[in-house]
Amino acid sequence: MDIIIVFLALLCGLLLGLLAGWFWFSKGQKISATLQAEIDAKEREMHALSVKLVESRSQIKTQEAEAKAQAKEIISGAKLEAQEIVRKLEKDEARIEEKEKGLDKKVTEVESQRKRLEKSEQEIKEMQEELRTSTIKHREALEKVANLSAEEAKKQLTKELENEFAPYFAAQLKEQKKRTDDEAEAYSKNLLAEAIHRYASEVASESTTTVVQLPSDDVKGRIIGKEGRNIVAFESATGIDVIIDDTPGAVIISGYDLVRRYVAKLALEKLVEDGRIQPARIEEVVNKVKEEVGKMMLEFGKRAVEELNISGYSNDLLKIIGRLRFRTSYGQNILKHSVEMANMARMMAEEIGADPSIVVEGCLLHDIGKALDHEVAGTHVQIGVEICKRFKVRPEVTHCVAAHHEDIPIQSAEAFIVAAADAISGARPGARRESLEAYIKRLTELETTARSFEGVSKAYAISAGREIRVFVDAGKIDDLTQARLAKDIAKKIESELTYPGVIKVNVIRERRIEETAK
Repeated sequence: MDIIIVFLALLCGLLLGLLAGWFWFSKGQKISATLQAEIDAKEREMHALSVKLVESRSQIKTQEAEAKAQAKEIISGAKLEAQEIVRKLEKDEARIEEKEKGLDKKVTEVESQRKRLEKSEQEIKEMQEELRTSTIKHREALEKVANLSAEEAKKQLTKELENEFAPYFAAQLKEQKKRTDDEAEAYSKNLLAEAIHRYASEVASESTTTVVQLPSDDVKGRIIGKEGRNIVAFESATGIDVIIDDTPGAVIISGYDLVRRYVAKLALEKLVEDGRIQPARIEEVVNKVKEEVGKMMLEFGKRAVEELNISGYSNDLLKIIGRLRFRTSYGQNILKHSVEMANMARMMAEEIGADPSIVVEGCLLHDIGKALDHEVAGTHVQIGVEICKRFKVRPEVTHCVAAHHEDIPIQSAEAFIVAAADAISGARPGARRESLEAYIKRLTELETTARSFEGVSKAYAISAGREIRVFVDAGKIDDLTQARLAKDIAKKIESELTYPGVIKVNVIRERRIEETAK
């Protein structure tokens, strides 16, 4: 039994040994196969590298051969070019030598000619001296024969010629003066006609009414308000008449002052769009629109100077210029009139050689005094000159402003052109209406007369001048003074103004007390 166990143990050990040997043998085979594969791969790489090395060496040899061939070609080409350059240089040297020989020959000829000229000049001087001597001897002989000196003979001959030809020359001078005057007049007419033709602007007179379109006729009732409160508040705030008639979808705003009429138009449009039409809202909107119109005046002034290529004006001066957009002269808009003048005057200045920049500025500013003539005492010319001095406008331009109505003597061509352009622009067909200007002047005088009394804050001429509405300061004017003020204004209008019909003086005293709830 023990023998069997031992035999089995030996048999197991043998099997284990065989298995271990077989394992290590197969592992060794795998390792050797891997090493052999790596060795084969390295051999293939070495073979590929050797093949590439051989190919590279052959390419290098080929490139060296090509480079040597190209170098030979370049060297041969360079030699040919050098030879060609040498040949050209030799030709140039030969040509230069020939020119030098020719120059030497010409220098010799010039030198000989110079000598001949010197000799000729000497001979001429000798001949001139002989002639001068002969002339003196001849004159002395003539003086002895005529018993007159040379100066006496000249005077006598001059006097005889003047007596003989004086009538002829006088007639010629008179004819020449007449011809010159005719030509100057014709040239002036052609120049003015050409300037007017080249600047053919539209001509339109300003009216005194503006139509405001409404979305519907129902809005007219809201504009009037309960017992007419809204329309009264609107007319009091703007100084403009609101005419509400049977015209469908529209109301008419009437007033001679363009600024007030424009403010009223914008304010009414905003109120209609907003829908809240009541006295407090009306005053708020009117005040805002007045501020907007002030900004618009500055914009109008900037547009005018940009159109005329003028620079360097301050915003204050531009705003005054923009105010001319809301002023008229006999129905003609003054800003449009000034710009039209400037364009025509520039053409005339260029034609006669005057300074176009002075002429253009003079035309733009010639009526600037009218922007403030209802606020400052004096004629529009005097006010305009003061404005130019205040804003340091050039003296040449200021002279054009001062002389455009010949209040002072005209002393420059530019001032003559400004005066001529003013007359041309004002005389254009349809540019002005005398009746409109008289109407506006009458309304302005009405308002100025009413505002001259103490305690008056605002005064508006309405209803085509048939009524003057005067708003007074409730803190300064009481009820008794209010009645007396109305009579005084009416008497002053009767004594100082000329007007048709009857004028109603309406003095309004309104006291408002406001408190804030917090």
